Amino acid sequence: MHRSLSPDRLAALVGAFPRSPAYRGLCLALQERIGDGRIPLGCRLPSERAVAPVLGVSRNTVTRAYADLVSAGFATARQGSGTFAAVPLERRRAHDHVLHSVGSGQPAEGTIDLSCAAGAATPGVAAAYERALAALPAYLSSDGYLPSGLPVLRALIADSYARRGLPTRAEQIVITSGALAAIGIVVRALSRPGDRIAVESPVYSNAIEALRLGGGRLVSAPLGDALGVDGWDIDAIDATLRQTAPRLAYLIPDFQNPTGFLMNEAMRADYARALSNARTVAIVDETVQPIQLSDAPMPAPFAHLANDAITVGSVSKMYWGGLRVGWLRAPHELVPRLIRARVQSDLGSSLFDQLVVAELLQGPKILQLRREQLRQRRDVLVQALREHLPDWRWRVPEGGLCLWVQLPQGSATRLAADAERVGVQVAPGPVFSVEGGSDAWLRIPYAKPEAELSQAVERLAQAWRNLAAESPRRREGARLLIA
Repeated sequence: MHRSLSPDRLAALVGAFPRSPAYRGLCLALQERIGDGRIPLGCRLPSERAVAPVLGVSRNTVTRAYADLVSAGFATARQGSGTFAAVPLERRRAHDHVLHSVGSGQPAEGTIDLSCAAGAATPGVAAAYERALAALPAYLSSDGYLPSGLPVLRALIADSYARRGLPTRAEQIVITSGALAAIGIVVRALSRPGDRIAVESPVYSNAIEALRLGGGRLVSAPLGDALGVDGWDIDAIDATLRQTAPRLAYLIPDFQNPTGFLMNEAMRADYARALSNARTVAIVDETVQPIQLSDAPMPAPFAHLANDAITVGSVSKMYWGGLRVGWLRAPHELVPRLIRARVQSDLGSSLFDQLVVAELLQGPKILQLRREQLRQRRDVLVQALREHLPDWRWRVPEGGLCLWVQLPQGSATRLAADAERVGVQVAPGPVFSVEGGSDAWLRIPYAKPEAELSQAVERLAQAWRNLAAESPRRREGARLLIA
């Protein structure tokens, strides 16, 4: 099934494009929207006859714009079927290379790795390990297999949802070996290979792979203006759900990774209604929900509005990535299916790690320390960017772990490769795209110490100057590869 773009929707996306000449301005505007993922790959563009009056141009103008789009590799024309969004083959190869490894081999000594939004353990984690070790002997007489999870931990997590306004019983919680394992369990339990799964784009790259490994056919649901206020384009998401009828939809409403957006209450209600109309079950990733860096009230959990939603959580961002403990919160009737799917891959998460997490949730409150640490690091990163790269654009998020930064021109994929030569690793936008867009964007996490963040920005500025100083011939080649 091909998704199609209505004339009105195309007009809204291209906006007030340059009209001197109009065909060129329209072509470039469409190329940009395809490049950043707002027009998904494979989406059928409206016919020249239908779109011309909506844009206020002649049919010949649209015909020439579409022809130039095809010549540039950003569309394919199929006789009798229409014109479909695409990206150049060379660009797809570049994205595939970046998705698996920005560079080759181990990073050089002194390299600052900002490709991962994670840092050292929060102070207090070591003490929780000591308390858990003292509690461990009481469990050693059992077989240690707990496919549903440690009862005390399930109860603590259920209580945390209840405090946020979502009544939850311990029986609705299944402990997993991290959030990605939780996503894989849902896909195995509730879908079959080949089923469609709607995925926000851009989105957490490891989630993309987890959904694909379950056999899902991913359908891109592009977000809205990444520098705007709302973040989610609910009209476009609703159209995607109606046209593709996916079995599942993966979304991150709380400090979305990588954009940092926080979905407001009204938008959650509209999104939940669209999912219900399409009979699509939501996989709601709340891994970074606890990383709130402002004092503003948080919206109620998405599952408060979508009763059939399955919520994914984890402690990796709260405390430490080495604690491989996550969970699922699901409706009562789905829990047995999830547990059956879980035991196909493992018989339970590490009991000791679960004891550690239980100690963290019951012991001294160290999450606030984590938040204060990340708030300070975010502010240092923002100040360094303002000083060294003032032409770059970003929003300052109210939570989460990263900035989503837009380059004023050029390719983020190319910049990320050049940045490695000056000792900093950073992930370009296409890594977070289901269908190959967002190449004007970089994700820059702020989980590292302040000194490393400042030094990393200085190195990025050096790579940016080096890229700008290249010969015009080489720069033009880069645009052809990664537009």
